[in-house]
Amino acid sequence: MTPQLDDLALFLRIVERGTLSAVARERNVPVSQVTRALLRLEAACGARLLLRSTHGLSLTDEGDAVLAHGRRVLDAAEALQGALSGRAAGPAGWVRLSVSPVLAEAVVAPCLPALYRRHPRLQLDISADDRMADMAREGIDIALRTGSTHTDLVVARQIGELRRGLYASPAYVAEHGLPADAGELERHRLIANSRSPSLNHWTLQEGPRKRELRVNGHTRTDNTAVMLALVLHGAGIARLAELVAQPLVQRGALLPVLPERVLVPAAPMYAVMLQERHRLPKVRACVEHLAEWLQAQAGSAMPTATAPPAS
Repeated sequence: MTPQLDDLALFLRIVERGTLSAVARERNVPVSQVTRALLRLEAACGARLLLRSTHGLSLTDEGDAVLAHGRRVLDAAEALQGALSGRAAGPAGWVRLSVSPVLAEAVVAPCLPALYRRHPRLQLDISADDRMADMAREGIDIALRTGSTHTDLVVARQIGELRRGLYASPAYVAEHGLPADAGELERHRLIANSRSPSLNHWTLQEGPRKRELRVNGHTRTDNTAVMLALVLHGAGIARLAELVAQPLVQRGALLPVLPERVLVPAAPMYAVMLQERHRLPKVRACVEHLAEWLQAQAGSAMPTATAPPAS
């Protein structure tokens, strides 16, 4: 018996969501219908694919193999469908996007209405998390990332730049004042990033010299959205992306800290795609739109060439 593509797609979604009930709610169908599809796929494969326990679902060895090969089969089918229908009707279908919570709010949310007006048949599934997603296993079509590593598994296109600065809330400044130099800054309540230690190296210009602070933090968090909330509520000073902070500065919710002394080079922002998916019309349409939106925000052209792969 040959596995059906719909059953294969449902199996992949079960693995991504972690429960049959979550997929049933997502599809607005009874759990029994999802269960029957899973049993049908297992019968076609001649093996048990998932094990249930009190800790949830886990893949068998056969399930892990079906997951890897099944995704390639679905990718190929989707690529064929896109090649046949993309030009006539425009890009369509679900695009799964992995992005940090603050960039989801600062970049994805404001540019999404224009994307839908431009490509009304597109649908986005946004995974907002600071962790590094396993793109193949989690079915991620596009990941917005900064920094790069060399790997042949992905294609990365630079779509913008991410600049960062130091910020505090008016409430914090009213209570603690603004630091005048790096020495004073060290004595303030600083908020550190526990997930990305490199973001805790703050370089400041002190006269003719540069001074680097290694921030341990009065408060630490592994989530950029939580970091922003901590700053807004007056918990301390943090390094934030300007895309996120500047609109809040304009509204009076944040104040720049030592803006003339903080030396933070712009980091390239990449749209990262798996090799087998980056040519899909729906993926290309989203990446093009994101690049154009970021270019408009920056007020200057961004590179259009493919950049070195990023992780």
